[in-house]
Amino acid sequence: MAALGAALLLPACTILPKAEPLDVYLLPAIAATPATATQAAPWSLRIARPAAGVHLSGQRIVVVPEDSRVSVYKGAGWSDPAPVLVRNRLLDAFRADGRVGALSSDERQLHADFELDSDLRAFQSEYRGGRPEAVLRLDARLVHTASRRIVASRSFEQRQASADPAVPAVVEAFGTAADRLSAEVVDWTVREAAAVR
Repeated sequence: MAALGAALLLPACTILPKAEPLDVYLLPAIAATPATATQAAPWSLRIARPAAGVHLSGQRIVVVPEDSRVSVYKGAGWSDPAPVLVRNRLLDAFRADGRVGALSSDERQLHADFELDSDLRAFQSEYRGGRPEAVLRLDARLVHTASRRIVASRSFEQRQASADPAVPAVVEAFGTAADRLSAEVVDWTVREAAAVR
């Protein structure tokens, strides 16, 4: 009976569609410059993974070819979900900057004086005038962890036109926009936290 059941199931397996092969991309970064800070801040910071809607929570590279229509690039995906890519890019930016020495992420839930909490509003390619551009939008909140009070909030947005509509060029545009956005977030965070302390 078991052999007969297996024989009946075998043909059924062949009618399932094959998974689409994906080219997996890392979020590129420019070479980090050495930290210029001579002394790290006397406070610690935990960087949380941004919250994101369903279409930005996965690993596919999102494209908005026209208003209100969301799609993905065929055969291409990110190495991690977009919120993880953004959190890790922020961590790298803070490390390279050097002004905050005590850093952690929400993966370890270590105690920190402040937490950088955020919502990822855009991490997609949008077409303008027939050309794609990477669009990153982050609503950030700096939270004093002991009181759970939001001490500062700000929206950040970066756009970077792609040199070419091909996916590798679009990925490069994402990397450039992410670097610029991260640098802005670092400067803002250091300034706002210092004002509270």
